[in-house]
Amino acid sequence: MATTTEWDVRLYLSEENGTTKARVELDTGTIALTGHGIARCSPQDVDVPVIGDELAAGRAMHDLGSKLIQVADHDMAGVGAPPPERRPRQAYGWMSEMA
Repeated sequence: MATTTEWDVRLYLSEENGTTKARVELDTGTIALTGHGIARCSPQDVDVPVIGDELAAGRAMHDLGSKLIQVADHDMAGVGAPPPERRPRQAYGWMSEMA
């Protein structure tokens, strides 16, 4: 039997002096979670506000997603499921910068 559930998500963005902040709120009806993200424009870069919005919002959603997975992991443990297998994240970018 197919079911449909709707969750409310709200995204708030604010920008001041080259710093964009994002807050995303999720309400499932049983839990409420909040994710946060920040993006800063480097002084030598051209200020393109939409890029700051995208970065801050993406970071806030990533933060929220991580919190939601933690809740799911806790709920699965509560019903006796084994802990999820965690794989290390693959690094990318400039490796010397990460050392």
